[in-house]
Amino acid sequence: MLTEKIIDKIIRLYGHEQADQVAEKLSAIIDRYDSLQKADVPDFLNERDIFLITYADTLHQPGFKPLKSLHQFVHHRLRDLISIIHILPFCPYSSDDGFSVIDYRQVDPHNGDWSHIMRLGEDFDLCFDLVLNHVSAQSRYFRGYLADEPQYQDYFIEMDEHTDTSGVVRPRALPLLHKYSGKTGDKWCWTTFSEDQLDFNFQNPDVFLEMLDILLFYASQGARMIRLDAIAYLWKILGTSCVHLPQTHLVVRLMRDVLDVAAPHVLLLSETNFPHDDNISYFGEN
Repeated sequence: MLTEKIIDKIIRLYGHEQADQVAEKLSAIIDRYDSLQKADVPDFLNERDIFLITYADTLHQPGFKPLKSLHQFVHHRLRDLISIIHILPFCPYSSDDGFSVIDYRQVDPHNGDWSHIMRLGEDFDLCFDLVLNHVSAQSRYFRGYLADEPQYQDYFIEMDEHTDTSGVVRPRALPLLHKYSGKTGDKWCWTTFSEDQLDFNFQNPDVFLEMLDILLFYASQGARMIRLDAIAYLWKILGTSCVHLPQTHLVVRLMRDVLDVAAPHVLLLSETNFPHDDNISYFGEN
């Protein structure tokens, strides 16, 4: 059952007209992962916890998938030293060392499969990345968008190529808009990080619901913590810097509220590489 906090934030993000439909879809998503609500809620992090942050393919040995090699190494060499393993993006990807995700629900077969990750989670707490600001140009979402498939038409941010975007904060010295050839002609789309990384349109509640589904799917696959990658850039409004917007903070707090209902044992981490005051603002107040 959705709490008043969740309903209130849905209304603030998507308005009264869409709130009932969004809430109904969200309830259905939570119901699909009802087994997560039975998980034990362990103690939060303390000074004794030590993270190992690693790519899935850091270690190689003949005849083994890299994730199995990683498990063997940490089990035999680091079992008494570390408590949490943060596996950097391990899904199929097209660029940016994994941060241009093609399929969120799959493990890159070069690295292994979900069984390797879940076995690793039997010995250590696990942290996954949810790269939710953007997705690969090779993803089914963007391919569907270019093909004019109705369900994906509002998944991305399309603008006139001459739009003034000079006020938008740029993390990389690359154009904000890139041109793509679609079924009905050229489209200029918002790309905060690169031509291969298309920004999602979170003003479309279906995008938000899809990311929440993936968030809970990761929890069902053994994630004890989930890092929200590039979260500061999530919500876009021309005329602003498009970074740290109030709506972005509201999305993070809404995700936390949903986890409190659906998977209270899972922690959220926000990846915000900014000055201290900006970073701590993501803790929120409610």
